[in-house]
Amino acid sequence: MEKTILLVDDNKEIVEFLSKDLRTEYVVFTARNGKEGLNIIETHSIQLIISDIKMPVMDGFEFCHQLKSSLNWSHIPIILLTAKNTLQSKIQGLEVGADAYIEKPFSPEHLKAQIKNLLGNRNKIKEYFATSPLAHMSSMAYSKADEDFLGRLNEFIFNNIENTNLDVDLLAKIMNMSRPTLYRKIKEISDLTPTELIGVARLKKAAELLISGDYKIFEVAMMAGFNSQSSFGKAFLKQFKVTPSEFQLLKKK
Repeated sequence: MEKTILLVDDNKEIVEFLSKDLRTEYVVFTARNGKEGLNIIETHSIQLIISDIKMPVMDGFEFCHQLKSSLNWSHIPIILLTAKNTLQSKIQGLEVGADAYIEKPFSPEHLKAQIKNLLGNRNKIKEYFATSPLAHMSSMAYSKADEDFLGRLNEFIFNNIENTNLDVDLLAKIMNMSRPTLYRKIKEISDLTPTELIGVARLKKAAELLISGDYKIFEVAMMAGFNSQSSFGKAFLKQFKVTPSEFQLLKKK
């Protein structure tokens, strides 16, 4: 999947310079202010945002605040660029949820390193969740809004874990989101489709049951919503690179 970046700045020269530099590695969208930026992220999948602070119509602080307080976009990392170098402006940037803060003038290489670092860390977090049997869903949260969203999602899936008919439509209804919005949010925050996330959640619930030592493997399979011990074993091995019985033994040591 192509990596997409939104560059928000009313300075035409800076936009042209950064766009040309970043397009060697990323697909770059541009906006002249925060309001235009919000319009773009409503219609395009954006993985990271670079925004100036001082802009007309909607400045970078307000843009960042709206971004991080919206459930639909709170997972998108944002780097604030500014000529201001006061401590207060840095504090304000962090208070509205900025993930990084770079002062002008800056080195393009420094900016690219910061972008790579932010995106790389997000990918590591997603991979850790997917491959660690006991990692909680909220470990992927990038903001308070994300934490609340993932907490509710995890609770609902676990409360309905034995329901083999648990699907995306039911999740969307419970989360009070449209199916496309839920799909996009889960995909961007975890790299998994909602159906895949349900499957991983079932396996993580099974892992909890396995280490409790209170149930046999075939019982765990049924309790986690699998139709058979065989299908459960294959899914567990594929996801975590260890069989259910091997996992039990590892946790007993």
